[in-house]
Amino acid sequence: MKNFLATLLCFFATFAIGHNVNYEHVALRQWSNELTHESITGSFYMYKNGEVYLENEHNQIQHFPLSAISKIDQEYVNKRVEAIEALNFSTDTSLNTKSPLNGGILLFSILSLLSILFGIFIVKNYRHEKIRYVLPVAFLAFVFSIWGFTKKAGQIQTDPNEMDLAFIAFKPSINTFWDATYFHVESKGIPDHEMMTGITAWQQQVPIPQCYTGANSWSIPLNPVIADTAVPVNTQHFLRGAVAVAVNGVAIFNPYTNTGVDAFLDGQLDIYGGHCGRADDYHYHIAPTVLYTSQEATLPIAYALDGFAIYGAVEPDGSAMLTLDENHGHYGINGVYHYHGTSSAPYMIGKMVGQITEDNTMQIIPQAAAHPIRPSLTPLNGAVITGCVPNGNNSGYTLTYTRNGSTYHVNFSWTLAGQYTFNFISPTDTVVENYTGFTQCDIVTEIPTEHLENKLLIFPNPNGGNFEIAGLNEHTDVSEQVTIFSLSGTTVFSCTGIPAAHAIPKLSSGVYIVSIKSGTSVTNHKVVVN
Repeated sequence: MKNFLATLLCFFATFAIGHNVNYEHVALRQWSNELTHESITGSFYMYKNGEVYLENEHNQIQHFPLSAISKIDQEYVNKRVEAIEALNFSTDTSLNTKSPLNGGILLFSILSLLSILFGIFIVKNYRHEKIRYVLPVAFLAFVFSIWGFTKKAGQIQTDPNEMDLAFIAFKPSINTFWDATYFHVESKGIPDHEMMTGITAWQQQVPIPQCYTGANSWSIPLNPVIADTAVPVNTQHFLRGAVAVAVNGVAIFNPYTNTGVDAFLDGQLDIYGGHCGRADDYHYHIAPTVLYTSQEATLPIAYALDGFAIYGAVEPDGSAMLTLDENHGHYGINGVYHYHGTSSAPYMIGKMVGQITEDNTMQIIPQAAAHPIRPSLTPLNGAVITGCVPNGNNSGYTLTYTRNGSTYHVNFSWTLAGQYTFNFISPTDTVVENYTGFTQCDIVTEIPTEHLENKLLIFPNPNGGNFEIAGLNEHTDVSEQVTIFSLSGTTVFSCTGIPAAHAIPKLSSGVYIVSIKSGTSVTNHKVVVN
């Protein structure tokens, strides 16, 4: 009997510990797409940013604007969203940032102790031979079952395809790819906005394109895990290297420099929160909210190197930013943690919520590395940078600064072969320095056809009735048919190709759908007019 019970216990323990929670979407139903007049068999997957995501009978994810499906389907989605919100939110307004995994371990420990005490009591005091062994075994099996369902509660599975949506607006200047562990971002580390202007505490470094490619690309964990203890982003941690990467491929460093000062308050940052490091590598030190001029407000502007997203002033569903915890973030409606960027300290990340590895140089690993082509310089007291303009060949810049009432220039350029030239121009003379460094690289990217809807940028959105539709470089097909219609189905505008801003009539308040047809593919954007 004892051998049988031991075998039974092993079976239960093995099953429970090896069991993963699998929320399979088994509620298949028929969905009607009113725009394409299609019928889809699938289950509700999620609702995000005005889009309904379905998992079809072949386990493929499809998504449509909520307004595109039938009224009955819309009601079904609304009820599912309400049920999910009720499940994830309670009347308690406090924000719990403790790892769900910690709670599982605590529960497992308590139940294990109770199981042992209960078993000792039963064996010593219960006279029925079979029952006094069965009850402890049954209780212990229950404990292992609890552990099986909680042991992976702290790990989040990130869909790389959904994550990639945040980077689409900045392609082909960047490229993304992923494996089973990391989401990789390739870039040259140079943004498409103005750099360096406004710096009053200049380190005499200038922006040189880097090669963050291949094995030297930025690596974001795809399966982030809540840490047992959040590590603060301060003067004792992460003083070297990046703590996050922006969706335009530019690194984001600790707001404190390696000398322990707040880079923003010290005057070291330009008007967009960036400057150049000792390797002439441009990077931010605060949240680059400027990216929302090119990015939808409901998408992240960056990802921390612990794997969690960073948003701006609104939540992923478009609502106003909720109260932030001491880590400068909170859990979202989907139960996943995310950070927010603000204009005041700690600016973006107060503490690293996810598990990370910090090496003995106070740098998160793995991460990409910049490569200097000249020795680093010292701060130039009294210098104020007034401009940094690219040259006509896109192979260099002219940086202008003032000091003691005089104007100075630094003309620097590079060749594809890795020859770098610096001309330091003062009111009285010019000093030329030449360096041989790394060979400049190319970023090779391709926007997948399933991301057709992201080849067009609609901004601002929401808006007051006037907005623009812009194409993203050479990836936009000028033969695309663009139609704007109201939720009632009335067409308010239609044209072939990308319309000029003045060609779109001012719209009255309401929600509209911008439909883009390219060949046999039709994609839709929701536009909100306030």
